Amino acid sequence: MALAEDARLVKSTDEIAAMRRAVAACEDGVAKMRAALWPGITENALWSLLHQANIELGGEWIMTRLLASGPRTNPWYQECGFKVLEKGEIVCFDTDLVGPYGYVCDISRAWICGDVRPTGRQRELLEVSRDQIEHNRELLRAGTSTTDISHASFRMPAKFEDQQYLGLIHGVGLGDEHPVAVPAKFVHRGVKETVLEPGMTVSIESYVGEVGGAEGVKLEEQVLITETGSEPLSTYPIDETWG
Repeated sequence: MALAEDARLVKSTDEIAAMRRAVAACEDGVAKMRAALWPGITENALWSLLHQANIELGGEWIMTRLLASGPRTNPWYQECGFKVLEKGEIVCFDTDLVGPYGYVCDISRAWICGDVRPTGRQRELLEVSRDQIEHNRELLRAGTSTTDISHASFRMPAKFEDQQYLGLIHGVGLGDEHPVAVPAKFVHRGVKETVLEPGMTVSIESYVGEVGGAEGVKLEEQVLITETGSEPLSTYPIDETWG
């Protein structure tokens, strides 16, 4: 398996083109979800729009059911269900989408339901999560090792540390792949070190929420590693509904 993972690290020009198609299909579905984001819709109904767009545009399937609203955003990893969205709630999702040609689009967004402004507490969650994504993205460039990324990564505020996402970045291709970087305190746990190369594609992850908190925010961006940094593959705005 290690040999297969290594062979998939650097994407060819054709693979990157296929991945862009997957991202386009995914973001079409995300836009349809955003248009339907009003109080009264269920989590399942909102999530179904992503599936529909993916299939309509030649995609394959979705690996998870990670869409949650309100108190179900904390802790993360609660699957979508029949809960009805309410005005002013945070709604988070992680696409985990296998799109056209079998390539993955793995992004996350957090929205506010209804035509309302976020509370100060909600805005803090978004800003910390967005700061983590932006800080860690600045570390990504060819020649940098995953261990270097771990040690230079965003320092999560103490009140959010216990529930921070354990995968800072992970490779994407025909599934979730290598390379992987974790928070510095977990580097010693046998995580394989990889040096980034041009043509690698990775997703940058963040979850921010206090233990026992009312809500949380999940964000994720997908990028292409270049000689000088990284190029965004996902372009859908992070903070579209936050005012």
